[in-house]
Amino acid sequence: MHDYLTIITGSHRQESQSERIGHVLRERVEALGLFDGCEVLSLSGNPLPLWDEVIFSGDEQWKALLSPWRQRLRESDALIVVTPEWNGMVPSALKNFFLLFGAAELGHKPALITAVSTGQGGSYPIAELRMSSYKNARLCFIPEHLIIRDVASVFTGGDQEADRQLQDRTDYALSLLSEYGKALQQVRGSGVIDHKAFRNGM
Repeated sequence: MHDYLTIITGSHRQESQSERIGHVLRERVEALGLFDGCEVLSLSGNPLPLWDEVIFSGDEQWKALLSPWRQRLRESDALIVVTPEWNGMVPSALKNFFLLFGAAELGHKPALITAVSTGQGGSYPIAELRMSSYKNARLCFIPEHLIIRDVASVFTGGDQEADRQLQDRTDYALSLLSEYGKALQQVRGSGVIDHKAFRNGM
């Protein structure tokens, strides 16, 4: 059995700090050997247009656009959701992501929320994602999360002691995510899940 991790970086910006941190996390995952495969999917440049109801009518353009994303997400055993804090909120592209993909791709898979802030913020996106985004998708945000503050100075080689402390916490969270990934494979393979009878969360 192969374990795959997908990292979603939620900033619209080109060359964003969120995307940089997403690649830092991928490097740590690979260094620790936690997953057999790991890929970063970036929302930079808005590759996914805003949700449109024609998705449900089998629109061919939407099928072609979403198909590779759906395949990668379905193959994933765990996710990391990296989000910046824009005016105290999760960016619209990331919220749109959770409208486009649901239980078929994300259901009963563990996810680690990683918030980034240019200052001392970062807590609001954590609360927002935990409150909304998982209900119908059935994504399981693990209890641990990361908040990377003063992100422009983090993992740049400037403050090695601060980086070491954050890396220790990051490695712990990633190791925990890996174990959740293995455990929830059993849940998905149990035969108990019934998204036809219970399509939406309460």
